[in-house]
Amino acid sequence: MLTSLLVANRGEIARRIFRTARRLGIATVAVHSDADADAPHVREADRAVRIGPAAARESYLVGERIIAAAKQTGAQAIHPGYGFLSENADFAEAVQAAGLVWVGPPAAAIRAMGLKDAAKALMAKAGVPVTPGYMGEDQSPERLAGEAEAIGYPVLIKAVAGGGGKGMRRVDRAEDFAAALAGCRREAAAAFGDDRVLLETYVLRPRHIEVQVFGDAHGEVVHLFERDCSLQRRHQKVIEEAPAPGMGEDARAAVCEAAVRAARAVGYVGAGTVEFIADASQGLRADRIWFMEMNTRLQVEHPVTEAVTGLDLVEWQLRVAAGEPLPLKQDAITLSGHAVEARLYAENPANGFLPSIGPLEHLRLPAGVRVDSGVEEGGEVTPFYDPMIAKLIARGESREDALATLAGACAGVEVWPVKTNAAFLTRCLEHPDFIAGGIDTGFIDSQSADLVPAGPSDGALAAAAAAALTVRAEATDEPASPWRALTGFRLNAPPASHVRLFLDGRPVRAPLAAEGAGRDVLATDEGDLIVFDAGEAYAFSLDPPAGHLGESGGDGQLRAPMPGKVAAVGAATGDVVAKGQVLVTLEAMKMEHALVAPFDAVVERMAAATGDQVGEGVLLVALTPRD
Repeated sequence: MLTSLLVANRGEIARRIFRTARRLGIATVAVHSDADADAPHVREADRAVRIGPAAARESYLVGERIIAAAKQTGAQAIHPGYGFLSENADFAEAVQAAGLVWVGPPAAAIRAMGLKDAAKALMAKAGVPVTPGYMGEDQSPERLAGEAEAIGYPVLIKAVAGGGGKGMRRVDRAEDFAAALAGCRREAAAAFGDDRVLLETYVLRPRHIEVQVFGDAHGEVVHLFERDCSLQRRHQKVIEEAPAPGMGEDARAAVCEAAVRAARAVGYVGAGTVEFIADASQGLRADRIWFMEMNTRLQVEHPVTEAVTGLDLVEWQLRVAAGEPLPLKQDAITLSGHAVEARLYAENPANGFLPSIGPLEHLRLPAGVRVDSGVEEGGEVTPFYDPMIAKLIARGESREDALATLAGACAGVEVWPVKTNAAFLTRCLEHPDFIAGGIDTGFIDSQSADLVPAGPSDGALAAAAAAALTVRAEATDEPASPWRALTGFRLNAPPASHVRLFLDGRPVRAPLAAEGAGRDVLATDEGDLIVFDAGEAYAFSLDPPAGHLGESGGDGQLRAPMPGKVAAVGAATGDVVAKGQVLVTLEAMKMEHALVAPFDAVVERMAAATGDQVGEGVLLVALTPRD
């Protein structure tokens, strides 16, 4: 077994790996950027080394500094986690060339599966079914547009070196292809340094099925059954579960055997995930499931596989890296119960799921489920890295039990002032169609009205506010406190039964009643009262709002909704633009966000230029309505 381990990562995955390492008696080393100097993963490691400034390209993506940190601390091995350098074959080779143990697959396997077009060709040769499409060397826009026509719309444009939903676009019409291709290439170049793409036929009712595989250095390869990751938004996974609902034994055997063949074809060692796309229009059938790609690392969603197999996948990784054979043979690996994972993100569903950054002044994560988190109360969500706060994982004897437990856990999340998707996750998990297993990767888009409602009714909000604010008023001893106005006393008049409050800037009429006084509330230093309900945080105040930074739209002023880099500008001062036209594309947290004209207008001022770094609330475009 290994004696010391450096984790070339941060956040929840670093903490997750450290937990297993400590249990096995392995000394741990953390690396960190300046932004993470006081992060939980740094405090929990036996030793920690600074590797650079906040930007990932100057710290977590600099392999030489990570290897130097391992040498400096005497670490025996490097575990890459996921993301960053985890699928970088050159880094894997450099680690081994430095005399260190690489906790991951061989560099040759990473390269073989790293480029989607080459991987698909290799899989077809190995007898693994692949999705029809175009994987040619000719990358001219004209050739790609012609191939898209030949495949037939809708088509999917995918970055050859892509992953994590980046550099991917669905295109439904020929007239939209050029713009989608340009955006896909920009995003791919920024994320992977490679703007080449491939095209695939777009399956209209796709399910995302993936199989966990493990190989060792002795030629053994096994699978640990499948996961379903179909609940996605912008091609990024939101909720994952194991096993896949509706998966029959014949289809399970076919897809798991195909995954093992795929791993054997590249001489795979360690943990990997073979991803498939399934046509769910006629249920999950073995002949309608195709290879999509292989992730040559530990997946974010690995906890659901651990929950239904009872195995520690990180321990398996460490044992295999140490040269040991796989701990179990295939027939000893069994599937029991059902597990579901939800990714709790710092993002605002009501504002197009834009990332929400800032201090975590209040953070309460639920008990009764597994919580893998990279942050703590008092910490901060920064613009430099993925905005995930935690993964919440529930297991039950049945799928219904697991879903109900996880829905309750998501509903109990309390975070302030950062916005989260907790309420959105709760609604997903409680949606009748999702509970019935009627899902595909378009589920969130098709059910957005239910999953991201325009806002709760004023009656419900007033009822929530009434109990919380009445209790707050009665508990306040300061005579001058504004909350004393809520006690209901009025000179020479009946006691007031209602009070006007402001909820997120909107006036609401709240009844003064003490019913439901047990609701969780948080009083802020600014005098607001935050009411938590079903994963949502509602901010009540007595005073009307003074205005908000980052709002874009009705007044013709488009402002940056978050810090980021201007990736593209779609108009110039004096241009006439149409409602819905993309005016500025902002890149933040490795994703692109389009700011569009809210009405037909003339560009009075284009304040943004491609390449600009802008802060939240900065004016990007000023518009004048067009008669």
